[in-house]
Amino acid sequence: MQLHLLRTTHENPEKKRIGRGGKRGKTGGRGQKGQKSRAGHKIRPAERDFIQRLPKLRGKHDAK
Repeated sequence: MQLHLLRTTHENPEKKRIGRGGKRGKTGGRGQKGQKSRAGHKIRPAERDFIQRLPKLRGKHDAK
């Protein structure tokens, strides 16, 4: 067996790169409107919204 005769056992398919212009045109495979079609979209976790609703209590507070 020689090195140039070796073959890979599996090939990883290349991932689809979305929104790069070129032949994709217009929306670039992202669909129409919405958060997922925007550049730099990040979906916020629900826990963060819950934490932001709680009031900030500064200093030491005794429950009486």
